[in-house]
Amino acid sequence: MANIILVALFPLIFLIALGYVLKRFRFLEDKFWQGAEKLNYYLLFPVMLFLGLAHAEIQASEIRHMMLGAGLTLLIAVCLLYILKALYGTAAARFGVYMQGMVRFNTYIGLALSASLFYQQGMALFAILLVFCIPLVNILSVLALTISEGMRLQSILLSLLKNPLILGCIAGGVFNLLNLRLWIGFENYLKQIAISSLPLGLMCIGAALQFQGLRKDLRTLLLNTFGRLLLMPMIALATCLALNLPALHTQILVMFFALPTASSAYILTKVLGGDSQLMASVISLQTVCAAFSLPLILWWVM
Repeated sequence: MANIILVALFPLIFLIALGYVLKRFRFLEDKFWQGAEKLNYYLLFPVMLFLGLAHAEIQASEIRHMMLGAGLTLLIAVCLLYILKALYGTAAARFGVYMQGMVRFNTYIGLALSASLFYQQGMALFAILLVFCIPLVNILSVLALTISEGMRLQSILLSLLKNPLILGCIAGGVFNLLNLRLWIGFENYLKQIAISSLPLGLMCIGAALQFQGLRKDLRTLLLNTFGRLLLMPMIALATCLALNLPALHTQILVMFFALPTASSAYILTKVLGGDSQLMASVISLQTVCAAFSLPLILWWVM
């Protein structure tokens, strides 16, 4: 089992490292990485999610299990964060960073791991989590960052309805429910698009890594990293055991909550006036540490 996990993680880690090296030595211009992120976010990745759900065999009980397990885990984590906020009086600019560091997740790493370790059924279960958790964690993140500004919930929901990842999952779910089929030539075309999504996305993660601000808030960064990469999967496992979920559902949920936070958290933090430098450090440290924590968590749960 340890060898299987290592084989699954090795290409992911080295694709991220390749992106970091290419960006650091300026082999490609910054405009390339900006364009690559946009292409992947709006086209390649939604197509992959669509294909993952369109032909998957999904039962209603599986959807219920994944939503219940993820929802309870997030509820426990959010309650703990707001208790700590009340105790320490944390400002919204930094509290929003802590919230995103704990509840957001890197979809590229997660889907790549699901495909490598759990195959088609695992990818389908992971896609269910995306449909449920992307709107939820975005709302939690925005509310945490704008807790004193009173941002309207309507504007948040409108932006989520236009999220290409959610739209890709919904389209795949509709195809699945209606038992629709694409012409084989067009389906093969979409498969070629989808194949390029994960390697490009993983290299973009590496290109976005920033380590300049690690020394400034090292204690805070270490606590947040410990909370996301070790505490969250423990809470997820306890929740799955309490709900008596099947083994595959438990493994996917624990893996999901062991992922580092999303690179896109930096953009949201900057737009809403949060501590973007701290957010960049959280993303970078969690991504690097996940290379060591994920093998342990996966070996433990599998």
